[in-house]
This record gives sequence, C-alpha cells and structure tokens, in this order.
Amino acid sequence: MDTVARSPEEALRPRRLLRRNPLNFRPWMPGDVWGDVMEPRPIGGRIRAVRRIIFAVLWTAVSIPVQSVLMLLPGRGSIVFARTYHRVLCRLIGLRIQVIGAPAPGGSVLYVSNHSSWLDVLVLGGVLEAAFVSKAEVGQWPVVGTVARLGRTVFVSRKRTGTGKEAEEIQQRLAGGGSIILFPEGTSNDGTRVLPFRSSFLAAAQHAKQVQPVSLVYDRLGGLPACRRDRPLFAWYGDMDIATHFWRIARRSGGRATVLLHDPADPAAFPDRKALTAAASDVVAEGAALLRQNRPAQPLRMK
Repeated sequence: MDTVARSPEEALRPRRLLRRNPLNFRPWMPGDVWGDVMEPRPIGGRIRAVRRIIFAVLWTAVSIPVQSVLMLLPGRGSIVFARTYHRVLCRLIGLRIQVIGAPAPGGSVLYVSNHSSWLDVLVLGGVLEAAFVSKAEVGQWPVVGTVARLGRTVFVSRKRTGTGKEAEEIQQRLAGGGSIILFPEGTSNDGTRVLPFRSSFLAAAQHAKQVQPVSLVYDRLGGLPACRRDRPLFAWYGDMDIATHFWRIARRSGGRATVLLHDPADPAAFPDRKALTAAASDVVAEGAALLRQNRPAQPLRMK
C-alpha cells in the first residue's frame, strides 16, 4: 500500500466536519436582560430564576402589610421581623449566608462594612438587627423604597440643608439604643477590593457605644470557591440596573456570602475620627482579602 507524506497540520485536519456551521460562543454576561434570557443556556437556569422571582415577590407582598402593622406597635417586633424578612429573602433567591464572629452585645452599635452590591443590604439585614443609612434617591424607587422605609432606613440627601436633620435622626437612633449600618466607602464597587473609608461617614461614631467593622465577601458560586472572574456577577455598580442584575443572580445556583464580624471597639479609645476611620478601613480590607483568597479568617481587632 502506498503512503503519502503529509504535513502535520494537514494530518491533524479532520476529514469532514460534523457540523455544517461552526459553534458560536456568546459572552456569558451580556448587557441586555432580554439578550441574557434568549441566549443559548440550559432551560433549568431560566426556570430556577422565574421560580425564585415569584417566591421573592410573594414573600415581599406578604411582609409589607405585616411590617406596617408591627411598626405601629410598641416593642421590638418590627426590628426582629425586618431581620427575618431579609434572611428569608436571601434563601428564596438562592443565597446562603455564613457568619464568622458575633454582633456586639447590647445596642447603640455602629456597624461599618465594605459595599459591592445591593445584595449587601439583604445579607447584612438578615444578620444584624440594625437600620441602614442610604441615599435619598433610594426612597423614591418603586417597591425598593417602600421596603427600605419599612426597614427604618435613614435616608441621607446630598444637599447641605438636610444634613443637620439627618445627623440628628441618626444620633437619636443611637441614643435610643438602636444600631446603624454604614457603608463608609460611599459607593459600591466590583467586589475585588475595598475602597478607602471616608471619615465624614463616621461622624455619628461619637454617639455610638461601640463601632464594629464588618467584612462581606461573596465567596461561593455553584458550590465552588468564587474567583476574581466571578466577582462581577455579584457586584452591582456604575450604571447597572437592578432588574437585569437580579435576573442574573436568580439564574445561578450555589451562591454564598460570608460575613466576618470583627471585634467591636469603643470609639472614645481613638484620638480622633480620622484615626478611627483608618483603623476600621484597614481591618475591613484585611478581612475581605482573606475571604476573597478562600483562606481561614477570624475576627480582627482595630489598632
């Protein structure tokens, strides 16, 4: 039998194509929500997302009138139910929560945390019995604004004329034994780092009995450790719209957020507000870095 010498490239070339048209791979995270719905992906992810969204809407519809009544009644019923609402909502959208450390005992605690997504509100709201401080624009959003108001959120405007009244409201909350959650970065980011804290956000620290830093990282996706490539899936920043982001999160399985509660400290132990801000920022950033690297993490102490 005669043999014909061929080049390696020719020898490795298939004799015939099994497909007339080559496979076309599309980006896994397109910009348009309907493009994400119609892209070639397993139907199971879409069914999962629809199911989760329906349950989340139903749970919210039931919780709004319940919380409205509890806010009119004396006691801590509205505070406890707000935490229950956030925790259940996280489970309904497929997000598990792991907590390392413990919240500071007693009330009048100022929690300071890094911020990468609107999911931070659900996660921290399900772990801590505290109210959030948010920009005034959130209070005007449909549904989200209603839920935020029922969660006793303090809305802060960017106008100088309203800062005095808002600072007084935060002071009254802390003086009455309530706790506050702050995001001192001032904005959300892509989840791969912690931005420097702004000292102006910790102006209310002098009215708190304790300040507790919190590191929050989304460290599991599909049951596996999340890597740098996965961070943008959880992060919500820039001009992203919440509906598109919610759809993408609801389609995924095995998501987990880890909350690292560091040792609380007395704000009076620091010489000034800038020193307190720098110490809290360093602790939060160090704890978040450990969680992003999937390394064992323990609560840290501010120095």
